[in-house]
Amino acid sequence: MSTGIGSFCTRQVVTVEPDATVVEACILMQQHHVGAVVIVDDRAGARKPVGILTDRDIAVEVVALRVAPDTLKVSEVVQRPVTCVGEDAGYAETVRLMSVNGVRRMPVVDRDGNVAGIVTLDDVLRQLAGPFMALGELVARERRFEVASHP
Repeated sequence: MSTGIGSFCTRQVVTVEPDATVVEACILMQQHHVGAVVIVDDRAGARKPVGILTDRDIAVEVVALRVAPDTLKVSEVVQRPVTCVGEDAGYAETVRLMSVNGVRRMPVVDRDGNVAGIVTLDDVLRQLAGPFMALGELVARERRFEVASHP
């Protein structure tokens, strides 16, 4: 599993600029069937991630507090700095960053710090499922070999 996260992250990232409203972000989330949008600083063609807005953020910070989503900017909802991972990072580093920062989604950035993709906990679990299944099969094969060689 030495392949970098960039090889399996989602490359089509839904992004918004910091001055977009929460309603605009929600419409994009609905249209693209995603649970988060990456907030980017889009100056001079560079797409630097400056935040991430999730469906949970909207539920907890907007709806539950009865804040008007049509006038609230996405940059006003984001409470903490965005955690990013480089596209060459391995699984262990990605999982470590997710765990330490308590995030289920992270923008993947290229060498220049521009958005290159997004990786989610689901993506990581899908990648790890195959090797875990193989380990489970190893135990079954070992038993079959033992039974066959020691009748």
